Amino acid sequence: MTLATNGQPPRPAPIEIRGRRFDWGTRTYVMGILNVTPDSFSGDGLMSAPNADAGPVASAVAQARAMADEGADMLDIGGESTRPGHVDVPGEEERRRVEPVVAAVRAALPGMVISIDTTKAAVAEAALDAGADVVNDVWGVEAEPALLELVAARAVPLVVMHNRARPVYANLVPEVIADLRRAIDRAVAAGISPDALIVDPGIGFGKTAEHNLALLHDLPALRELARPILLGTSRKSTLGRVLDLPPDQRLEATLATTALGIAAGVDIVRVHDVRANVRAARMADAIVRDLAPRLSEAPAR
Repeated sequence: MTLATNGQPPRPAPIEIRGRRFDWGTRTYVMGILNVTPDSFSGDGLMSAPNADAGPVASAVAQARAMADEGADMLDIGGESTRPGHVDVPGEEERRRVEPVVAAVRAALPGMVISIDTTKAAVAEAALDAGADVVNDVWGVEAEPALLELVAARAVPLVVMHNRARPVYANLVPEVIADLRRAIDRAVAAGISPDALIVDPGIGFGKTAEHNLALLHDLPALRELARPILLGTSRKSTLGRVLDLPPDQRLEATLATTALGIAAGVDIVRVHDVRANVRAARMADAIVRDLAPRLSEAPAR
C-alpha cells in the first residue's frame, strides 16, 4: 500500500451519489435506519405496533422526513431483520416490503441518498429501480455473485460488511481486515470500482460481545484498507451487555461509540436516533477534524 506523506493510508477518493459529493475524511456522515420489518431487535420496525396502524409506507415516509429534518445524510432501508434468531424472509416478500417504501421515500425526498439493506440481488435490483442509490450487504464478505454483478452493472456504491457464521477467531482484528480485503478483491474482480466500496466491520455480526469491544478498541486498524468506514453500533446488544439496558435505553452508549468511532477515523455512522448522533458527530468532528464553526473571540466557559 502507498502511504500518504504523513505515514497514514491515503484518504479514499471522494464519490458522488445522487449529485452529492461525499468527501471522506473531512466530516462524518450520518445514515438513518428505516426497518420495514415486524421483528426489528430495536423495536423500531415499521410493520410492528404502533407503526402498523398507519401502514409501513406512510410510517416510513414520516420517519424519513423526520430524519432528514434532523440532519441525516442518507437513509438505509431494509426489509429483513438480522437480529439473532430472526426468521429468514423469502426474496419476494422482502421485495414486496421494501420496493414501495423506497419509491415513496424517493418521491418525498428527491435529493436524499437511499441505501438498500439486503443480501439478495433481486431485492437490490427492485430497490435500485425504485430509486435507491447504494447497496448495503450484511454478508459482504460472502456476497452472492449476482449481487456483485448487479452493483457493477449499475455502477453504484456497495457497503461490504464483515460477517461470519460462527464467532471463532485466532486473531480477531487481522482476520477481520483480511476477510474485508478478500471481499474488496472479489468486488473489484466483478467489475466494481474500488472507489465505490465502503467497508463495515460488522459490529454484532459473527462476533461475541467481547469481540465487538475489542474491534471497537482497534478500529483505527481498518484504515489500512484505504476505504471509507461505516460503523453500525446503534442500540446493539453489546451496549446492553455492558450497561445492562434494553434497546430503547442505549442512546448514550450509542453516542459514546459514535464519538469514539469518529476519533478512530470512521466516515459514516448508521443510527436509529439521528438528531442526537448528528449533534455528537458535529462535536466530535469539531475536535478531531478541526471543523468547528467560526467561534467568538470571547473566552469560552
